[in-house]
Amino acid sequence: MLEKTNGGFLISKIKQIQGRVFERMLDENGISEFNGAQGRILFVLWETDNIPISALSERTGLAKTTLTSMLDRLENRGHIRRVPDPADRRAVRICLTENAYALREKYERVSAMMNEVFYNGFSDDEILAFEKGLGKVLENLIEKENENGQKN
Repeated sequence: MLEKTNGGFLISKIKQIQGRVFERMLDENGISEFNGAQGRILFVLWETDNIPISALSERTGLAKTTLTSMLDRLENRGHIRRVPDPADRRAVRICLTENAYALREKYERVSAMMNEVFYNGFSDDEILAFEKGLGKVLENLIEKENENGQKN
């Protein structure tokens, strides 16, 4: 392995700048109903609605404690409902409201614009190789997290 690498630093920096750019794009497109971080939660729910908080935490990569406060805000804005799990009285499932479903098209439009910025100048092969590499980094990190018993 190379002695000096910058992958972790670059990923961290990309995440910070990407967040600011995405927030600005949401604002420029008149989306004030949710912020970028809440959009990530809604995105997962648009793909698979009515899931337990633990599954939502896993799919978003957010710790359950962080997710709980974000869900509070989404619920207060009328985007999600917490519904008791019929199979487990202790569990709660997260469901989208019609209000949230109505926002999906706006979010997808801004998300497509963000992808254009993100992959500007990349060939399709470069995109596939880049995403394959990121997937491997993610797998490595998840494996290390699980090995150390640090699951959410």
